[in-house]
Amino acid sequence: MLREALGRALGRLDWSMAAAAAVLVAAGLSAIASFGGEGVASSYAWRQLAWVGVSALAFLLLAASDAKLLRRSAAVVWIYGLSVALLLGLFAAGTVAKGAESWFRLGAVGFQPVEFAKLALILVLAKYFSRRHVEIRAVRHTFVSGAYALGIFALTLMQPDFGGALVVFLVWLGVALASGLPRGHLLALLLAGALAFGALWSWGFDGYQKARILTFVDSTRDVRGAGYNAIQAQVAVGSGQVWGKGLGYGTQSRLRYLPEYHTDFVFAAFAEEWGLAGSLVLLLAYGVLIWRVLAAAYRGATNFEVLLCVGVAVYLLAHGTIAVGMNLGVLPVTGIPLPLVSYGGTSLLVTAAMLGIVTATRGYARATHRSATQHEIPGLTG
Repeated sequence: MLREALGRALGRLDWSMAAAAAVLVAAGLSAIASFGGEGVASSYAWRQLAWVGVSALAFLLLAASDAKLLRRSAAVVWIYGLSVALLLGLFAAGTVAKGAESWFRLGAVGFQPVEFAKLALILVLAKYFSRRHVEIRAVRHTFVSGAYALGIFALTLMQPDFGGALVVFLVWLGVALASGLPRGHLLALLLAGALAFGALWSWGFDGYQKARILTFVDSTRDVRGAGYNAIQAQVAVGSGQVWGKGLGYGTQSRLRYLPEYHTDFVFAAFAEEWGLAGSLVLLLAYGVLIWRVLAAAYRGATNFEVLLCVGVAVYLLAHGTIAVGMNLGVLPVTGIPLPLVSYGGTSLLVTAAMLGIVTATRGYARATHRSATQHEIPGLTG
């Protein structure tokens, strides 16, 4: 049975996607392990390697599975409901880390529910929009889909996790646009959100909450905190120059001038050692990965598979752009991981699960793309 499952997974495997993912995982391990030896950094490398093994197993199991099961409303409702329950549970039993109550911890093992919630949101949006493509211009679908996203967005923002909330919003926006929602409806909803935020800023937020938001937008307001990290990240990236300082010779990271070199600022640590050349290879690997996920979307059997793969592509693009942007100093410091590269089991496992589900859809993908309006409308209500 295991042999059959492995055979199915390998038969569906997109080898370009797998190669790109392997490059990203290897880049992350090199950045973490190069500051090892006898101590905490070494334990990070071994733990990450263990999570790579667990995530690879999860990928293969999901790649061999029947992704059609995810079309069932009951499965999607349970997954979404569980993600919301876990986010609510943080306020009762969560652990505070870096100022955000976003973790469950059991000994040395931590779990970050918001990463699972992003996958749940992709599934529920893909399911919702795939069954309503005929009447997609009805305004209620903008608000109902927005409500699904708002539940996760609000619970994430309350932790507070501004970076995670931003990714949740971008996932909703990307899938909504791909589904064909009228742009006018989306603009109206965004305007309503902006007005609500303005009202909260004037009458709802306390002083410390406003300070957090201002620091999020402009990290130089807190040069001894988030601003310090951002400045050191820029120094690390610039000091790598074209070819880098070499593996294990990144002084900003080795001397701990760059905090969180293995998580939030892993790109800066990698760029310092591998330079512009290595950074371009890393970004190229992300480009290939997203391209292959979109290729799976192009051949999706139904609108559900198409939108699911689009959601995964948006997730990867949003995470990658924000994480790299904050390392380069062009985006606010958000504290989100760089998928497949940053240290952390939850992000690695969820990203592997997403890629496994995308791979599973290849098992019954169309050989050639057909117009949804011409061929698919009758069969998308299940």
